[in-house]
Amino acid sequence: MTGFESFVGIDPWTALFTFCNMMITFAVLKKFLFKPVKKMIDDRQAEIDTMYADADAAKQKAAALEQEYQQHLQSIRDERDTLLREATARAQKREEEIVGEARAEAAALRAAAEADIAQERKKAVNDLKNEIGGIAVDIAGKVVEREINETDHKALIDEFIRNVGDAS
Repeated sequence: MTGFESFVGIDPWTALFTFCNMMITFAVLKKFLFKPVKKMIDDRQAEIDTMYADADAAKQKAAALEQEYQQHLQSIRDERDTLLREATARAQKREEEIVGEARAEAAALRAAAEADIAQERKKAVNDLKNEIGGIAVDIAGKVVEREINETDHKALIDEFIRNVGDAS
């Protein structure tokens, strides 16, 4: 080796062997290290992709279930509203029936009371007529018994008015 070669330190055979050694080491590392690591990374990426796909599917399924639940809830609300309207209509109809029955019953009671009042009035008038007739007969009897002068006539009329006032 010359002084220059020793100073630079490049030996072509050593450089060639170093290069070959590096290539062999790279090939071994590629075969036993890079490929398994690359395979492990790819497998992990596939697993992550699968997890994302499953999460998206679950999200879509949840959205579909939520929509179905909302539709079911709306149908229940509609049914509830229908039942409430029907119940209200039935209650109003029953209320009208009850009020109508009460009015009819009140009218019947009123008519019966008016009939009773009319009957009692007739009875009272008949009793009064009978009593007045009796008083008139008594007065006529008294008039026949004695001779009536103007003073007696006034006294008899006053007595008749008092008896009629007492009878009522």
